[in-house]
Amino acid sequence: MRAIQAFVLAVEAMTRFVGRCSMYLIFVMMGVLLYSSISKGFFTPSIWTLETAQFLMVAYFLLGGAYSMQLDAHVRMDLIYSRWAPRTRAMVDSVTILLLIFFLVFLLYGGISSTSYALEYGETSYSAWSPPMAPIKILMCVGIGLMLLQTIATLCRDVAQALGRPLR
Repeated sequence: MRAIQAFVLAVEAMTRFVGRCSMYLIFVMMGVLLYSSISKGFFTPSIWTLETAQFLMVAYFLLGGAYSMQLDAHVRMDLIYSRWAPRTRAMVDSVTILLLIFFLVFLLYGGISSTSYALEYGETSYSAWSPPMAPIKILMCVGIGLMLLQTIATLCRDVAQALGRPLR
């Protein structure tokens, strides 16, 4: 039980750190979009700003997903769920989270395959700027991997709660 608790605490600390750092990417993205607006009005328009903002949004979304799960901030249908006892919720969550783990494993597999292709063949975007795709695909895999770890940690918490031995 101590090893599971240590795993959960380590994953949640890492998720918290990455999530809180990735929150600031929204300001970087706003800066890029502000620069884009100013350059279109007063200077020569930049070809890199829109795609950079898109990459930043992907990083913000994927790196923050695990933190959102940790905070239980994801949207859920709450018609009867909120009326259940915490132990019943944990039992139901323990079953449904297995589907999420299944999905994330296949998503990570596809992401790793796509990343290795981008690295091996030097894949670039089809835009005029044509940036390399490997960095954003690596971030994608990191975000999905972190989400998978957080999902497993949440499963461990739910199983412990369902057994009546909640983790600290």
